Amino acid sequence: MQPAVQALAPAKLNLALSVGKPDATGMHPISSWMVTVDLHDELEIEARDEGSLSIYAIVWHPEAHRRTDIDWSITKDLAVRAHQRLEAHVSRKLPVRLHLQKRIPVGGGLGGGSSNAAAMLRGLNELFALRLSEETLAEIARPLGSDVPFLVRGGSAVVEGLGERLSHMPIPVDTHVVLLLPEAACPTGPVYKAFDALRPDASLQEVRVRDMAQRASAPGVDEPFNDLAEPAMEVAPRLRGEREEIEDLIGRPVHVSGSGSTLFFLVNGPVEAELLAGAVRQRMGIPAIPVQAIPTPAPSWIRRPAT
Repeated sequence: MQPAVQALAPAKLNLALSVGKPDATGMHPISSWMVTVDLHDELEIEARDEGSLSIYAIVWHPEAHRRTDIDWSITKDLAVRAHQRLEAHVSRKLPVRLHLQKRIPVGGGLGGGSSNAAAMLRGLNELFALRLSEETLAEIARPLGSDVPFLVRGGSAVVEGLGERLSHMPIPVDTHVVLLLPEAACPTGPVYKAFDALRPDASLQEVRVRDMAQRASAPGVDEPFNDLAEPAMEVAPRLRGEREEIEDLIGRPVHVSGSGSTLFFLVNGPVEAELLAGAVRQRMGIPAIPVQAIPTPAPSWIRRPAT
């Protein structure tokens, strides 16, 4: 039997997201407080014989709450691209069989594809005993997107620039959240285009983001903010109506994660999370998932399957 590892790819949540004007290349600098939560995709990575071609399979996990067609080219998948970048870094082929089971919805602002890429790098590093540092993996990850370097380590961090500046923070204790998965589509490109139209003179709020992230306690229910929330609702007007309806139902603010379409709200603990998630599911038929912020990778994030 060939050696294999199992790697978990947790979703990320933007508890604060400030976006600046695009630079000369059209890229938008950000200042964001990101945390990882215990909703995750699962990667099983098995080594293949030297000289073999790599094989990739991407499917929905049986427990997935919101499924869409997996219709993108395999060469554009971020986990596959991460594999290719790592091979280029070590200047040799690392043939594998990848079986990726997704729970994190596609295009929901939860960083599923980025987390798959980060988990692929961690898994390959373990599987082939490459002994690359976390900093090296983050550097390899950087061209894949602004979320990927953060997700190599996860936990809690302020992410700035184009994702290249990371300031890791202690995970805020008892951060309980309910994720809501509407059917609305919020493609990232149109959301940023709407942002440029709505906020032509946007400026970053680095101090506000850092002040939130540096506290040891969880944020208040009304503290999260997101400069892309209004643009996302311009792109997907249905999202605005659903957000308002949920706020009326639960009696507290509902926030947008990343560029959407995932919504979320903070709660005081797991019991309240289950009660309010159940109310949303029953009244509106929208998948609602209680989650909790989780720290930097524990040993369980990478494990070798039992033989």
